[in-house]
Amino acid sequence: MFDGYDSCSEDTSSSSSSEESEEEVAPLPSNLPIIKNNGQVYTYPDGKSGMATCEMCGMVGVRDAFYSKTKRFCSVSCSRSYSSNSKKASILARLQVTGKPPTKKAKVLQKQPLVAKLAAYAQYQATLQNQAKTKAAAVSMEGFSWGNYINSNSFIAAPVTCFKHAPMGTCWGDISENVRVEVPNTDCSLPTKVFWIAGIVKLAGYNALLRYEGFENDSSLDFWCNICGSDIHPVGWCAASGKPLVPPRTIQHKYTNWKAFLVKRLTGAKTLPPDFSQKVSESMQYPFKPCMRVEVVDKRHLCRTRVAVVESVIGGRLRLVYEESEDRTDDFWCHMHSPLIHHIGWSRSIGHRFKRSDITKKQDGHFDTPPHLFAKVKEVDQSGEWFKEGMKLEAIDPLNLSTICVATIRKVLADGFLMIGIDGSEAADGSDWFCYHATSPSIFPVGFCEINMIELTPPRGYTKLPFKWFDYLRETGSIAAPVKLFNKDVPNHGFRVGMKLEAVDLMEPRLICVATVTRIIHRLLRIHFDGWEEEYDQWVDCESPDLYPVGWCQLTGYQLQPPASQSSRESQSGSSKQKKKAKSQQYKGHKKMTTLQLKEELIDGEDYSFLQGASDQESNGSANFYIKQEP
Repeated sequence: MFDGYDSCSEDTSSSSSSEESEEEVAPLPSNLPIIKNNGQVYTYPDGKSGMATCEMCGMVGVRDAFYSKTKRFCSVSCSRSYSSNSKKASILARLQVTGKPPTKKAKVLQKQPLVAKLAAYAQYQATLQNQAKTKAAAVSMEGFSWGNYINSNSFIAAPVTCFKHAPMGTCWGDISENVRVEVPNTDCSLPTKVFWIAGIVKLAGYNALLRYEGFENDSSLDFWCNICGSDIHPVGWCAASGKPLVPPRTIQHKYTNWKAFLVKRLTGAKTLPPDFSQKVSESMQYPFKPCMRVEVVDKRHLCRTRVAVVESVIGGRLRLVYEESEDRTDDFWCHMHSPLIHHIGWSRSIGHRFKRSDITKKQDGHFDTPPHLFAKVKEVDQSGEWFKEGMKLEAIDPLNLSTICVATIRKVLADGFLMIGIDGSEAADGSDWFCYHATSPSIFPVGFCEINMIELTPPRGYTKLPFKWFDYLRETGSIAAPVKLFNKDVPNHGFRVGMKLEAVDLMEPRLICVATVTRIIHRLLRIHFDGWEEEYDQWVDCESPDLYPVGWCQLTGYQLQPPASQSSRESQSGSSKQKKKAKSQQYKGHKKMTTLQLKEELIDGEDYSFLQGASDQESNGSANFYIKQEP
């Protein structure tokens, strides 16, 4: 593991291919920490070593970090380039002595050293510009830092393994605290990028709080970084890549033998898998590409779908532009695994309403997305007892995701899909019906909310409060959908109340916000957007592709919305959040003043006493809340 980390060597010389004269150099002070790697010797300036300027590219740096005994070049390549150009210049000089005019090629060769210097300077300027862009991106988030936010409030974040659809979600492994990595050493004044080993102190999603080896319990230089970033490497990467390991300036005099220190500290320690960066790269390859055509829900009429075209793909999220949008501003954001998108022809195949496009033929470059790229739904058997039109159930309102409402099955489609309407709030033409699959985690049997102490939103205008299903079914002459037809699976998702994450605001799906899990009912999560009132909370399934680990936005380059401050909330009276509030009030109905007591009732011959759910503190429960108790 430590081949190449020759920290005990006293050799300070380096070979050069240039044909310059050799001269003696005073030895380095013995008290300076040195870790030699592939012939390079790095020291810290102590006032005696001095500075030097590369005669090839013009870079200024510590003299002892330069190559050759004369310390004239910053790297081997500069030394060799200078030597090669010197030979060419010598040949050109001899040609001029003979009286022959210099050729065009000779003139170019004479100018080459200057060109090399200009190229190196241009590269240096480009590096500065990239750094400026990175800083500007950080400022654009209004100074929000996940690390500071978590540290200052002692928050915990949901682990990456909770998000199977996210990069590395299925191959995160046992990355945890005390895992060692090699990272850039920022506590250093050397002109060359150097590295040092650090250990994970705390993990928050993709982000890790790191501490340089040698600092022990000193947290003064701890720093946060994205563990999937390009500058994070497993221990041994520097040796294999020829990169230098240099101890931080703050602790440079703490040990005299750094190699022995590293051997002792790293023996038996865990590090990242050697192919970690490759796995990260592979997990961020997405099959959806721009110009692909899909069928997606019409955001203005939930009861139908429309054709849209993939405009861009960011981290698996798709910006879809409806095909008839001439200025390409009529768009819709969703994840590629969202249940809201389907292959071309899906609507016709199941009997779903579809808005035909006025465009008679495909636009140039647009093509239908292969059907196998879409999320698969569980196959169901509709030949036996099945959902029927008019049956009652409870469902998350897609226009107000903070509520679970009294609902009715309005139409039974093919392949297990159902059209559902919210009682008391339906349009006469059914334009606000919405499509859920029979296995959807967003629909529930009658009595689910009561038993799990969730506020059920009664039909708008219903006056008999508190709402009782038994009375309502009798008054409407309806029956409850059989409990056995609902999804009974409760995965071991790993979420806990209080965990932080990044979540899509499904009422404004282009936005991804800082959020918290506030309730857990089996596989159902209550997501709260930090800084906003509870009325903006959303019920979301634990496997929803609209939830992401902390650090996902940074990893994929997506903009994260920081927690809202009180002033920003008050200033957005006309914003989408306030519009959502107005829309949500339309569907909320009357609030219950007291908590419903749990009772055993027989509705349509079904015993609902089994519906009692797990505590909010338990993420998985016993998975028995859908299993009927035997008498």
